[in-house]
Amino acid sequence: MKARRDMRALVTGAGRKSGIGAAICRELARHGADIRFTYWPPEEEAEAAVLVEELKDEGVDAAAVPFDLSLAESIDPILDWASKGEIPRILVNNAAYSLRDLDYQAVTPEILDRHYAVNLRAPLLLAAAFAKQCPPGAGGRIISMTSGQSLGGMPGEIAYAATKGGIDAFTRTLAAEVASKGITVNAVNPGPTDTGWVTPEIRRELSPHFPFGRIGEPTDAARLVAFLASEEASWITGQILHSEGGFRSR
Repeated sequence: MKARRDMRALVTGAGRKSGIGAAICRELARHGADIRFTYWPPEEEAEAAVLVEELKDEGVDAAAVPFDLSLAESIDPILDWASKGEIPRILVNNAAYSLRDLDYQAVTPEILDRHYAVNLRAPLLLAAAFAKQCPPGAGGRIISMTSGQSLGGMPGEIAYAATKGGIDAFTRTLAAEVASKGITVNAVNPGPTDTGWVTPEIRRELSPHFPFGRIGEPTDAARLVAFLASEEASWITGQILHSEGGFRSR
């Protein structure tokens, strides 16, 4: 894959060193992209600082700032910060919000609004603002993380599933709207991925559902995101890619 040298990427929700966002930052940096990433809550500052140094060791420019994506007024400041000195050509909407064990009986307007703000409103507004400022013909890339909501239900996570499911719809529509600027818009469903939440019991339960005999790792998703950000992926747009290692649960 041809490295996109001198390109800047903005990645949201990359503060946890074992998370998919951090893996995406590392992979994009390995291919030569300068990195700007956000994290939340502020307590992730120490891990974010370590990641910044890791990225700099790859020979790229890197910086991180905490932003609360549940606040609509955060969108413009994020892009302003990320665009200082150079307009990003790559946007990765990775940040997400989820309350586990939340079924339909427990949903409240406040809980649903929080999920909506982070999982759908922020990615859509960031993508729209990114596309607006991206110069025509610059090869802009918008990549959002989803969770396979179109493939089946997610009992116990109804607010998360409903709001993340909107990523599929806006990906296809925005792809058609911004194609004239040469921007591609895609989404990635990494399937069950071990970002630190997988206990030995969960691993034993899930592993038989993977033909390869293992659960997904953050680097699996990161490599696909890096490909979609590359020049070789310029003909791929409006797609929801289910990169689950053949996961069979539905």
